[in-house]
Amino acid sequence: MAKAKKDYKRITTKSLVEMKNNNIKIAMLTAYDYTMAKIVDNAGIDIILVGDSASNVMAGHETTLPITLDQMIYHASSVVRGIERSLVVVDLPFGSYQGNSRSALDSAIRIMKESGGHAVKLEGGSEISESVSRILTAGIPVMGHLGLTPQSIYKFGSYSVRAKDYDEAEKLKQDAKLLEELGCFALVLEKVPAKLAKEVAQSLSIPVIGIGAGNGVDGQVLVTHDMLGMTHEFHPRFLRRYLDLYSEMTRAFEQYIKDVKSCDFPNENEQY
Repeated sequence: MAKAKKDYKRITTKSLVEMKNNNIKIAMLTAYDYTMAKIVDNAGIDIILVGDSASNVMAGHETTLPITLDQMIYHASSVVRGIERSLVVVDLPFGSYQGNSRSALDSAIRIMKESGGHAVKLEGGSEISESVSRILTAGIPVMGHLGLTPQSIYKFGSYSVRAKDYDEAEKLKQDAKLLEELGCFALVLEKVPAKLAKEVAQSLSIPVIGIGAGNGVDGQVLVTHDMLGMTHEFHPRFLRRYLDLYSEMTRAFEQYIKDVKSCDFPNENEQY
């Protein structure tokens, strides 16, 4: 097993390229608040994604589309205050960058200035190339996102695997190369065939982070609430649950209710 040449006290975009070159897998998880970010960062995660999945996980929306730029900045600023080591990447939400590169730059600048995040992530390929380029001219690092792009869910019509047919796979490969050439520092591939994802990762000099894209890529990302088993209704093939917090938390809440109603809590040692 390959070993890192050095212990990274702070992860940067340069660190991630070094990790790819040294065959060190990159671990990435989501966080949307200070407490979770602090725990995830202390555990040694490389990248924290402040994802627009907060729309689903934190706000209960059916899709990622409703979350606003102001809300993303709120979540991102909370996360940044809790970290010491991780690179914090913040999703640009739907409507903040598509179709208008000036708006895209304004959105990215607001995230960087108001949240303290380290980079932004955009969904799409050639259709958002102007926005990516404009953001990069301001010195803001950009992570790309191809494959299943949740902000386009109504266009796709489902959350099924993308790029299974030849034409879509070819476009994905072209878009991945384009994003690298534009200057993106990394790329997320979501829900694409493992063989294709491996091919893309091997063809690029920038790290490729997968979610539902097999183990031939340079790293993995999961939604923290999913891998902890808090969102127990969600059962995609790519998800490994490391805990069953839904059940554990439910038992704790039930015990607390029982203790309060029976006057067991607080006891003599738990009062002044």
